[in-house]
Amino acid sequence: MSPLLDVSDEVRAEIGDKEAERLLAGENAPGTYDCTSCRTQGDTGQERTSTVLFVGGETAVLAFAHAACIPSQVVTVSEEQLRGAVASITGQSTVAEGQPPGAPSPAELEESSGQVVLGVTCGQILIGEDLYPALVVEPSGPVARPGSDGPGDDFLPLLIEAGFLPVTDVSAAPAQVPGWSVLLAMGQLHSVLQADAATGQTAAWWQAHQPLAVTEGWRTSANQKQMVLVYAAPAGSIGQQPREDLLREALEKAAAGGLLVAAAMPLAGT
Repeated sequence: MSPLLDVSDEVRAEIGDKEAERLLAGENAPGTYDCTSCRTQGDTGQERTSTVLFVGGETAVLAFAHAACIPSQVVTVSEEQLRGAVASITGQSTVAEGQPPGAPSPAELEESSGQVVLGVTCGQILIGEDLYPALVVEPSGPVARPGSDGPGDDFLPLLIEAGFLPVTDVSAAPAQVPGWSVLLAMGQLHSVLQADAATGQTAAWWQAHQPLAVTEGWRTSANQKQMVLVYAAPAGSIGQQPREDLLREALEKAAAGGLLVAAAMPLAGT
Protein backbone atom coordinates (compact mmCIF):
# COMPACT_ATOMS: atom_id res chain seq x y z
CA MET A 1 0.00 0.00 0.00
CA SER A 2 1.42 3.36 -1.04
CA PRO A 3 1.86 5.99 1.67
CA LEU A 4 -0.48 8.98 1.77
CA LEU A 5 2.26 11.46 0.89
CA ASP A 6 2.00 14.96 -0.53
CA VAL A 7 5.05 16.09 -2.52
CA SER A 8 4.71 19.69 -3.71
CA ASP A 9 6.13 20.86 -7.02
CA GLU A 10 8.82 22.87 -5.23
CA VAL A 11 9.92 19.85 -3.17
CA ARG A 12 9.92 17.69 -6.32
CA ALA A 13 12.07 20.26 -8.11
CA GLU A 14 14.64 20.08 -5.31
CA ILE A 15 14.80 16.29 -4.82
CA GLY A 16 14.18 15.26 -8.44
CA ASP A 17 11.44 13.21 -10.08
CA LYS A 18 13.13 9.87 -9.38
CA GLU A 19 13.38 10.44 -5.61
CA ALA A 20 9.84 11.86 -5.53
CA GLU A 21 8.43 8.77 -7.23
CA ARG A 22 10.33 6.50 -4.83
CA LEU A 23 8.77 8.37 -1.90
CA LEU A 24 5.27 8.16 -3.37
CA ALA A 25 5.73 4.44 -4.02
CA GLY A 26 6.73 3.88 -0.39
CA GLU A 27 10.31 2.83 -1.15
CA ASN A 28 11.93 5.62 0.83
CA ALA A 29 9.17 6.89 3.12
CA PRO A 30 8.74 6.12 6.82
CA GLY A 31 5.71 4.34 8.18
CA THR A 32 5.54 6.45 11.32
CA TYR A 33 7.26 9.76 11.99
CA ASP A 34 7.41 12.69 14.39
CA CYS A 35 5.59 15.62 12.79
CA THR A 36 8.13 18.39 12.18
CA SER A 37 5.48 20.95 13.13
CA CYS A 38 3.51 19.67 16.13
CA ARG A 39 6.08 16.99 17.14
CA THR A 40 3.41 14.32 17.68
CA GLN A 41 3.51 10.99 15.89
CA GLY A 42 2.09 10.56 12.42
CA ASP A 43 1.46 7.54 10.21
CA THR A 44 1.93 7.76 6.44
CA GLY A 45 -0.35 4.78 5.97
CA GLN A 46 -3.28 6.29 7.87
CA GLU A 47 -3.23 10.08 7.28
CA ARG A 48 -2.18 12.59 4.67
CA THR A 49 1.46 13.49 5.23
CA SER A 50 3.43 16.45 3.87
CA THR A 51 7.04 16.22 2.77
CA VAL A 52 8.97 19.23 4.09
CA LEU A 53 12.47 19.88 2.72
CA PHE A 54 14.80 22.04 4.84
CA VAL A 55 17.56 23.44 2.61
CA GLY A 56 20.82 24.94 3.87
CA GLY A 57 23.93 26.02 1.98
CA GLU A 58 25.21 22.53 1.13
CA THR A 59 22.78 20.29 3.01
CA ALA A 60 19.16 19.31 2.60
CA VAL A 61 17.02 17.47 5.14
CA LEU A 62 13.72 15.85 4.19
CA ALA A 63 11.24 15.73 7.06
CA PHE A 64 7.57 14.81 7.37
CA ALA A 65 4.54 16.55 8.87
CA HIS A 66 0.81 16.04 9.18
CA ALA A 67 -0.79 17.61 6.12
CA ALA A 68 -3.29 19.17 8.53
CA CYS A 69 -0.40 21.01 10.25
CA ILE A 70 1.49 22.36 7.23
CA PRO A 71 1.56 21.82 3.46
CA SER A 72 4.45 20.23 1.59
CA GLN A 73 7.05 22.96 1.13
CA VAL A 74 10.70 23.94 0.95
CA VAL A 75 12.04 25.86 3.96
CA THR A 76 15.32 27.70 3.44
CA VAL A 77 17.58 28.05 6.49
CA SER A 78 21.27 28.79 6.96
CA GLU A 79 23.72 25.90 6.92
CA GLU A 80 24.50 26.48 10.60
CA GLN A 81 20.82 26.46 11.53
CA LEU A 82 20.25 23.28 9.56
CA ARG A 83 23.16 21.48 11.18
CA GLY A 84 21.80 22.31 14.60
CA ALA A 85 18.32 21.18 13.64
CA VAL A 86 19.34 17.79 12.24
CA ALA A 87 19.69 16.38 15.74
CA SER A 88 15.99 16.98 16.40
CA ILE A 89 14.98 14.57 13.63
CA THR A 90 16.04 11.12 14.79
CA GLY A 91 15.65 8.44 12.20
CA GLN A 92 12.77 10.20 10.46
CA SER A 93 14.63 12.15 7.80
CA THR A 94 16.72 11.73 4.71
CA VAL A 95 19.94 13.74 4.61
CA ALA A 96 21.07 14.77 1.13
CA GLU A 97 24.52 15.81 -0.06
CA GLY A 98 26.43 14.38 2.86
CA GLN A 99 25.77 13.94 6.54
CA PRO A 100 26.40 17.22 8.40
CA PRO A 101 28.27 17.26 11.69
CA GLY A 102 26.25 16.94 14.88
CA ALA A 103 24.64 19.82 16.67
CA PRO A 104 27.02 22.06 18.62
CA SER A 105 27.30 21.45 22.34
CA PRO A 106 25.07 23.60 24.56
CA ALA A 107 26.52 27.02 25.31
CA GLU A 108 25.32 29.61 27.76
CA LEU A 109 24.94 33.18 26.57
CA GLU A 110 27.70 35.14 28.16
CA GLU A 111 29.44 38.43 27.81
CA SER A 112 33.07 38.05 26.69
CA SER A 113 35.68 40.59 25.68
CA GLY A 114 33.15 43.36 26.17
CA GLN A 115 30.81 41.96 23.52
CA VAL A 116 27.12 42.34 24.28
CA VAL A 117 24.93 39.33 23.53
CA LEU A 118 21.16 39.08 23.36
CA GLY A 119 19.35 36.86 25.82
CA VAL A 120 15.97 35.51 24.68
CA THR A 121 13.19 34.18 26.92
CA CYS A 122 10.15 32.32 25.56
CA GLY A 123 6.74 32.66 27.17
CA GLN A 124 3.06 33.14 26.45
CA ILE A 125 1.30 36.48 26.88
CA LEU A 126 -2.41 36.85 27.50
CA ILE A 127 -3.94 39.48 25.20
CA GLY A 128 -7.65 39.76 25.84
CA GLU A 129 -8.78 36.16 26.10
CA ASP A 130 -6.11 34.72 23.80
CA LEU A 131 -2.64 33.40 24.60
CA TYR A 132 0.08 34.55 22.21
CA PRO A 133 3.58 33.14 21.88
CA ALA A 134 6.13 35.74 22.89
CA LEU A 135 9.88 36.28 22.92
CA VAL A 136 11.51 38.71 25.34
CA VAL A 137 14.88 40.03 24.20
CA GLU A 138 17.27 41.62 26.67
CA PRO A 139 20.96 42.38 26.00
CA SER A 140 23.65 41.52 28.51
CA GLY A 141 24.82 45.13 28.64
CA PRO A 142 24.38 48.59 27.06
CA VAL A 143 24.18 48.57 23.25
CA ALA A 144 26.06 51.34 21.49
CA ARG A 145 25.03 52.71 18.13
CA PRO A 146 27.36 51.44 15.33
CA GLY A 147 30.25 53.82 14.96
CA SER A 148 29.69 55.34 18.38
CA ASP A 149 32.17 54.98 21.22
CA GLY A 150 29.99 56.71 23.80
CA PRO A 151 28.79 55.11 27.04
CA GLY A 152 25.08 55.48 26.19
CA ASP A 153 22.58 52.68 25.57
CA ASP A 154 20.95 52.92 22.12
CA PHE A 155 19.25 49.52 22.15
CA LEU A 156 15.67 50.83 22.21
CA PRO A 157 16.25 53.79 19.83
CA LEU A 158 17.82 51.43 17.28
CA LEU A 159 14.85 49.07 17.47
CA ILE A 160 12.36 51.94 17.18
CA GLU A 161 14.18 53.09 14.04
CA ALA A 162 13.76 49.52 12.73
CA GLY A 163 9.99 49.61 13.26
CA PHE A 164 9.41 48.52 16.87
CA LEU A 165 6.97 50.64 18.85
CA PRO A 166 7.06 51.69 22.51
CA VAL A 167 4.76 49.66 24.76
CA THR A 168 2.67 51.46 27.33
CA ASP A 169 0.09 48.70 27.85
CA VAL A 170 1.13 45.04 27.78
CA SER A 171 -2.53 43.99 27.51
CA ALA A 172 -2.67 45.38 23.95
CA ALA A 173 -1.06 43.45 21.09
CA PRO A 174 1.81 45.25 19.32
CA ALA A 175 1.62 46.07 15.63
CA GLN A 176 3.38 43.96 13.02
CA VAL A 177 6.75 45.26 11.82
CA PRO A 178 7.56 44.78 8.10
CA GLY A 179 10.59 42.72 7.15
CA TRP A 180 10.96 40.82 10.42
CA SER A 181 10.04 37.21 11.19
CA VAL A 182 10.68 34.45 13.73
CA LEU A 183 12.13 31.18 12.44
CA LEU A 184 10.79 28.02 14.06
CA ALA A 185 12.22 24.98 12.25
CA MET A 186 11.49 21.37 13.13
CA GLY A 187 9.63 22.49 16.23
CA GLN A 188 12.56 24.47 17.68
CA LEU A 189 13.40 28.17 17.83
CA HIS A 190 16.28 29.13 15.58
CA SER A 191 16.40 32.87 15.03
CA VAL A 192 14.78 36.26 14.66
CA LEU A 193 15.18 37.35 11.04
CA GLN A 194 15.40 40.86 9.61
CA ALA A 195 15.17 41.78 5.92
CA ASP A 196 17.43 44.48 4.55
CA ALA A 197 15.24 47.38 3.39
CA ALA A 198 17.50 48.08 0.40
CA THR A 199 18.23 44.58 -0.90
CA GLY A 200 15.37 42.57 0.56
CA GLN A 201 17.82 39.90 1.69
CA THR A 202 17.08 38.29 5.05
CA ALA A 203 19.68 37.79 7.76
CA ALA A 204 19.59 36.65 11.37
CA TRP A 205 19.26 39.58 13.79
CA TRP A 206 19.43 37.07 16.64
CA GLN A 207 20.42 33.45 16.29
CA ALA A 208 20.47 30.72 18.91
CA HIS A 209 23.80 29.07 19.68
CA GLN A 210 21.88 25.88 19.06
CA PRO A 211 18.17 25.40 18.31
CA LEU A 212 16.13 26.16 21.42
CA ALA A 213 13.41 23.81 22.58
CA VAL A 214 10.07 25.49 23.25
CA THR A 215 7.12 24.20 25.24
CA GLU A 216 4.34 22.34 23.47
CA GLY A 217 1.95 25.13 24.43
CA TRP A 218 4.22 27.80 22.94
CA ARG A 219 4.69 25.84 19.71
CA THR A 220 0.97 25.11 19.39
CA SER A 221 0.12 28.76 19.94
CA ALA A 222 2.71 29.86 17.37
CA ASN A 223 1.38 27.46 14.75
CA GLN A 224 -2.20 28.53 15.40
CA LYS A 225 -1.54 32.27 15.42
CA GLN A 226 1.23 32.18 12.77
CA MET A 227 2.54 35.18 14.70
CA VAL A 228 5.00 35.79 17.54
CA LEU A 229 5.06 38.87 19.78
CA VAL A 230 8.63 40.08 20.31
CA TYR A 231 9.35 42.38 23.25
CA ALA A 232 12.67 44.07 23.91
CA ALA A 233 14.02 45.95 26.93
CA PRO A 234 17.42 47.38 27.97
CA ALA A 235 19.86 45.35 30.03
CA GLY A 236 18.66 44.75 33.59
CA SER A 237 15.02 45.59 32.89
CA ILE A 238 13.48 42.11 32.81
CA GLY A 239 15.95 39.53 34.12
CA GLN A 240 15.48 35.77 34.20
CA GLN A 241 11.96 35.10 35.44
CA PRO A 242 11.11 31.51 36.44
CA ARG A 243 7.37 31.80 35.74
CA GLU A 244 5.23 33.41 33.07
CA ASP A 245 3.24 35.44 35.61
CA LEU A 246 6.49 36.94 36.91
CA LEU A 247 7.62 37.60 33.35
CA ARG A 248 4.36 39.44 32.71
CA GLU A 249 4.88 41.55 35.85
CA ALA A 250 8.42 42.42 34.73
CA LEU A 251 7.13 43.44 31.28
CA GLU A 252 4.43 45.63 32.82
CA LYS A 253 6.99 47.29 35.09
CA ALA A 254 9.32 47.96 32.13
CA ALA A 255 6.42 49.37 30.09
CA ALA A 256 5.40 51.67 32.96
CA GLY A 257 8.97 52.97 33.06
CA GLY A 258 9.14 53.58 29.30
CA LEU A 259 11.66 50.77 28.88
CA LEU A 260 9.78 48.37 26.60
CA VAL A 261 9.30 48.15 22.84
CA ALA A 262 7.60 45.42 20.85
CA ALA A 263 6.56 44.17 17.45
CA ALA A 264 4.45 41.33 16.10
CA MET A 265 6.32 39.10 13.65
CA PRO A 266 5.02 36.40 11.32
CA LEU A 267 6.17 32.85 11.92
CA ALA A 268 8.64 31.55 9.35
CA GLY A 269 9.08 27.81 8.88
CA THR A 270 7.31 25.41 11.20
